[in-house]
Amino acid sequence: MIQAIPVVTRADPTATRSTLAEGYLSQPIVMAHGSFGWFQARGTLNLEGLTLERGELSTGGYGEGYVDRRHPHAYVHELLAGVERGFYGVAASVFAGRGFAPFGSDDPMARPFEKYPVNHHLAQVLERVVAVAAVRKGPIIGELGTFNGDEPTSPRSSPEYGRFGDSWAGRLTILPFAGVELSGSVARVTSPELQAAHGLDQRKSSIVARYNSETATSSRYGLIEYAHTGEFDKNEQVTSLSTALVEAGYCARGVVIGARLERTDRPEEAQLADPFRTPRPSFDLGNLGISRWTTVTATVSVPAVRVASATARPFIEVARMAVAAGKPAGVFDPILRYGANRMWMVSAGVRLRAGAMHDRMGRYGAAVPFAMSMSGGTHAAPPESEMMPGMPHPMAPAGTSANPHYANGRCSL
Repeated sequence: MIQAIPVVTRADPTATRSTLAEGYLSQPIVMAHGSFGWFQARGTLNLEGLTLERGELSTGGYGEGYVDRRHPHAYVHELLAGVERGFYGVAASVFAGRGFAPFGSDDPMARPFEKYPVNHHLAQVLERVVAVAAVRKGPIIGELGTFNGDEPTSPRSSPEYGRFGDSWAGRLTILPFAGVELSGSVARVTSPELQAAHGLDQRKSSIVARYNSETATSSRYGLIEYAHTGEFDKNEQVTSLSTALVEAGYCARGVVIGARLERTDRPEEAQLADPFRTPRPSFDLGNLGISRWTTVTATVSVPAVRVASATARPFIEVARMAVAAGKPAGVFDPILRYGANRMWMVSAGVRLRAGAMHDRMGRYGAAVPFAMSMSGGTHAAPPESEMMPGMPHPMAPAGTSANPHYANGRCSL
């Protein structure tokens, strides 16, 4: 699969205390996967370092030294290999490489919105050197992984391989009904902000409920998540960050509509001369306070134009943000920072794609439920003798869990 999203965003106001309008080539990615018997491999090349070096305008977003802009992700977004095998009604897998830790929800790239939620760094742990083991028995999936705690410092940076194994995460998923998915996860991340370690450690937890359903003419998607991150200096908690998010999508006759409501805490760090950047690494182990962002987002995509296997799907996305001081507020004041505490962001663009996105970005091997993926692909079916009792077949007809952007191919992004 290849993808790119030419998009124009207007933010009113943003970190400059003024209105800005900017255009980008967002999310330029290439995906590939393959298998040979038990052996499987998958990779995602993310080229945002070439097109989004200054970051994509996204008021409220933060992470990896960017604020009010979404940072470009690492060129090697995913590159993993592993084995998966079923025996006596149990499917098991082990994957290793660079990718997602088994924590939280799927990559926001695989959802029906162009803009990432503010909670990206609270709700996922990605682009680490990971080893993940997963088992699936009937409607229950368990995952356990270990990885290096340090985040990438730039799209081209390499992980600190010597830190592999200093952090861990685990996730338990239950599939009670076709299309319904409940999961809980915890993670212990050592010094993500400082590559050399000795920074604040994170203790993370997450609860996620997810729904997908497809009929012959429409598809529905919903996600509810709550996540908490505590930052610790040894055993003393320094910062407490929480997020709650509800989003939904509906597709009929090729038209996709979606809505998201999010409330997320954001740590406020000292700014550089560029109001969209913060020092990396940070000057100290504290911050200037906590801000609390409440964001309502709506999106509409019209039916895609198709040429052979390629599609072009125009969309428009509108977000209304409210920011207030969190707890503790510290010295952060949204009026001084932005000139307002209510802001708008409008984006319009075209999602260009050829091929299907990976199954459930952030899950590998046995951790991928037997269901159609978020972007139209399917998880490869095991032999019938290895199917889990009570689970829908991955190639089952309408009525099984499916993809909010995919109904008879007309809603494929």
